[in-house]
Amino acid sequence: MIFSSRWLRLCALLFGFAFLYVPIALLVIYSFNASRLVTVWGGFSTRWYGELWHNAQLLESTRTSLLVALVSASLAAVLGSSAAYALSRLGRFRGRTPLSALIYAPLVMPEVITALALLLMFVALGVERGFWTVVIAHTTVGMCFVCVVVMARLADLDRAIEEAAADLGAPPMAVLRQITLPLTAPAIIAGFLMAFTLSLDDFILAQFVSGPGSTTLPMRIYSQVRLGVSPQINAISTLMIAFAGLLMVLAYMIAGSRGANRA
Repeated sequence: MIFSSRWLRLCALLFGFAFLYVPIALLVIYSFNASRLVTVWGGFSTRWYGELWHNAQLLESTRTSLLVALVSASLAAVLGSSAAYALSRLGRFRGRTPLSALIYAPLVMPEVITALALLLMFVALGVERGFWTVVIAHTTVGMCFVCVVVMARLADLDRAIEEAAADLGAPPMAVLRQITLPLTAPAIIAGFLMAFTLSLDDFILAQFVSGPGSTTLPMRIYSQVRLGVSPQINAISTLMIAFAGLLMVLAYMIAGSRGANRA
């Protein structure tokens, strides 16, 4: 009975991994397909990666996505870290509960609702949709993830270090600059990388709030897939998977390094 139960759990685990990762593995494999037909294997080739350099639309969308991700992740790191510090170190202050609710709401709310709300806000304010509206949308969501990561680090931080610095005469800004920020730097960097990855992969928010000249790479891929899947789409998708995976691994390693440093 125990033996069959273990096999049942193992089969369920293997089925779950296969359901998640087999389609991704097939996409990566067929990105090296020599045939122009994505469903017919024509031999191993890297020609589609070379042809990406001649696809001006994909390259422009990639540049836009990287620039949006860099700007929005930077803003999210600053705003999210500031909100985390306020919630963790400033005690009970007026507006704390609404601020906490605003931080956690985008994490549990369907992304399409957030995108629609931002679109209605931009229309009501008469803001022309384009690069900066996409940045604002991605910053709004990204800062929430940064805040959660940094708050976890601040909650785990030994406050006796900050109190000792204050007892020795260090002003609050000096404690923040010389003690708190260096100790929370790994969490801030990890949050930045997480926000960067989320922005790079986002489709729904950008689809709602983008305008002319601000087409991101996921939007470009979606528009081309509707007309048929090109092997170049497999190639650029493989590069996105590799880049996003690298950022997530790097964020995990940086966030995990705090435990090793503390030990």
